[in-house]
Amino acid sequence: MRDLSTFKGCPAPQPVRLEGRFVVVEPYDRAAHLEALWNGLGGMAINSLLTYFTQPDFNGIEDFDTWLAAVQKGGWVTEVFRDKETGKIVGMANYMRPDPANGVVEIGGVAHGPAMSRSPLSTEAHYLLARHVFDDLGYRRYEWKCHNENEPSKVTAKRYGFSFEGVFRQHMLSKGKNRDTAWFSMIDSEWPLIRAAFEAWLSPENFDEAGRQRRRLEDLRAELASSDP
Repeated sequence: MRDLSTFKGCPAPQPVRLEGRFVVVEPYDRAAHLEALWNGLGGMAINSLLTYFTQPDFNGIEDFDTWLAAVQKGGWVTEVFRDKETGKIVGMANYMRPDPANGVVEIGGVAHGPAMSRSPLSTEAHYLLARHVFDDLGYRRYEWKCHNENEPSKVTAKRYGFSFEGVFRQHMLSKGKNRDTAWFSMIDSEWPLIRAAFEAWLSPENFDEAGRQRRRLEDLRAELASSDP
């Protein structure tokens, strides 16, 4: 276990560029990314993609722009995902609610555009984001929260290695309705195994000639856990 007797906190997350084999994670810049991100998330189809976001539906790119500016002003660090093969912006995520004194930060406002579906892009992007939090910034706890009705988000969190911790009932309002929030986390003592599974999954050897995975991320993690003395 980590010796916390001399723990002095962690740096607050800042905009950062992270590059992998399939995707580049880069800081959101309005001039460079607004239109590309809007289009990458489906344009007006964004409202169906962001059903479980708490803000009202967007009436157009201007609303989306206003929302992004507001959440960044409120302390979110918005990162966008660029497909290295096509050069297109395909999704986003945000470092949220940082608590540097205690070494805790959340990843949220996650949106994967259609081009990320059934590809390694999302897995690698979230590996890069988590690696930065634990290995570069030294955080102790990394959180994922979602509407408890958002089953795809809960499945994704578990696939990435987050552990389910429970449901906060009547946690907030979302689009004028109640939201019960499912909480997930991974912690620093778990990260080495989670990181090793990510890296094994992302290795070229894990993909066939058609680009399909040979082994599932969950299975790799379970195998590593069973072999850990």
